[in-house]
Amino acid sequence: MASFPDEAFIQRIADDVEMSEVAPAPARLKARLYSALVERQRETGPLMSLTECHDRGGKLCVFEHLLRISPVGETTKALNICRVCHARVLAENMEHAPIYWSGCPYVDFKKS
Repeated sequence: MASFPDEAFIQRIADDVEMSEVAPAPARLKARLYSALVERQRETGPLMSLTECHDRGGKLCVFEHLLRISPVGETTKALNICRVCHARVLAENMEHAPIYWSGCPYVDFKKS
């Protein structure tokens, strides 16, 4: 893994923080960060296709499963379908978003 210029600085700050002082991040913030990271990853190249993700044991939500089994090409299956999912919108704007299906990362954010 490449070393980033600010890595040592961030590590010094992290070493000084007592874990008992740290409150868990709000689920909305986690959802926004996740969305931003996936979007950033997509900008650098294609995402792993849902077929490949499933074959490697990755969890897929109900909508990703539908796209994975649909008769479309792997290029389409590598799109970030979370970008158009209502779960993302709800999770980014509500602390206790009413989404419950398994495999959705936005559901996991409200658990922790």
